[in-house]
Amino acid sequence: METLVIEVVRSGFVESVHRARVFAAGPDGSVVAVYGPVDALASPRSSMKPLQALGMLRAGLDLDGELLALACASHSGEAFHTDGVRKILAGAGLGEEALGCPADLPEHAGSRRQVLRSGGEAARITMNCSGKHAAMLATCVLNGWPTATYLDPAHPLQREIRATVTELTGERIAASGVDGCGAPLFFVSMVGVVRAFRAFGTAAQGTPERRIADAMRAHPLWTSGTERPEAALMRAVPGLMLKAGAEGFDAFTLDDGRAAAIKIEDGAARARVPATVAALRALGVTGPELDGLAAPPVLGGGRPVGEIRVR
Repeated sequence: METLVIEVVRSGFVESVHRARVFAAGPDGSVVAVYGPVDALASPRSSMKPLQALGMLRAGLDLDGELLALACASHSGEAFHTDGVRKILAGAGLGEEALGCPADLPEHAGSRRQVLRSGGEAARITMNCSGKHAAMLATCVLNGWPTATYLDPAHPLQREIRATVTELTGERIAASGVDGCGAPLFFVSMVGVVRAFRAFGTAAQGTPERRIADAMRAHPLWTSGTERPEAALMRAVPGLMLKAGAEGFDAFTLDDGRAAAIKIEDGAARARVPATVAALRALGVTGPELDGLAAPPVLGGGRPVGEIRVR
């Protein structure tokens, strides 16, 4: 089956080639584009965070706006991100030590330099998933569930999240594992991921799904970071709700129900945005803001000498 091909071109030569699986659906859920075996199991990684956040809202978590966006985030560890994580934790009467995610330095280069220059080191609060973990802990406190074991697949919180993933994807979870942050990870098909994201795109006002979609659309810097392409894409396309995942995964929906999932076969993050722009264009989304994102530059000596492009 044909896959989408992304080329890395340097000085006129094709230096590397990446291949992507893509599944895109129209407003009514009809198939618009298919590349690769989209029915096979995939690991959406952090693209599942909106579904995890939905499970938390259904369990009573009361977050909105920037902090709800942060609960769905793979953030860059900038000061406003860590301040937001502290606010979520403080609202639950907890400190940073309660976080179960591993310690990491900020992804944002300036924030990382600041930590190191000040004599700091990797911390759990600057790990990109700390917003999700803080929200998980807050949900546990609200329900009287134990916080020390909140990452255990048998924990009531994780059972609630698993049920939410099963419902929205419309699939039985055939396999599970452990994500990089230590939280349970579910393997589903890309078709199931698109089905789930369409639920956010078509959600009625006031529903938990709509609260999440509205928060992510209104606060894209809080779901990623000031220098991240995900934020640039969401600013460029009105109504876009997009969530990136590790190993080259992207999933998005528009406010009319159009949706897509993208998986770079070799996990290369650099190929993800051009493939995502290709999926948006397949769904009829155009605009000059997408042109620069469609073919990021390849640098040589600090200047552009090529591009990453969809063939």
